[in-house]
Amino acid sequence: MSGSVAERLDELISGLTVDVPDHPEPGVLFRDLTPVFADGPAFRRVVEGLAAASASDPRAAALADSRAGERPFDVVVGVEARGFLLAAGVALHTGVGVVPVRKAGKLPRERIAADYALEYGTATLELHADSIRPGQRVLVVDDVLATGGTLAAAVTLVEQLGGVVSAVAVVVELSALAGRQRLAPHTVHALWTT
Repeated sequence: MSGSVAERLDELISGLTVDVPDHPEPGVLFRDLTPVFADGPAFRRVVEGLAAASASDPRAAALADSRAGERPFDVVVGVEARGFLLAAGVALHTGVGVVPVRKAGKLPRERIAADYALEYGTATLELHADSIRPGQRVLVVDDVLATGGTLAAAVTLVEQLGGVVSAVAVVVELSALAGRQRLAPHTVHALWTT
């Protein structure tokens, strides 16, 4: 069960996260956030934290100021698969829509694709070609920022369609892997940096 309401969000997340060594292959330490998602109060705080993170970003605030009184994003993009859970929660919490970025071959209609490298392999992400409108402000959400390849590919797809990335928000950032630098100049908000 989650801690007190006053407990810092990063401490709450780190206390519930389970480290799984050598997954999905030897040498990789997997941060399993499913216990965070399974704890209702903790999951609520994570969703609120992700939504609030972008609102505190000066770049995102400037986007919101251009449309007086509005939130700094029009839609939330979630990256497969755990990013879907988080993005859906943030979208529901803020009253906007959610758009999935999927692994190759999962989307049924016309799509665009971007290849990327993981710390343990390569993959392709896809986005429906009509899912983001030019000028639409987008909050990109995922669970973990490692090397930045996955999120960089998602950002590339959004921008290819003319979307404006207002912020990137993650639950956990693995700082030793320097993924934040790969996403520059976009601001990255991590609820827990380790």
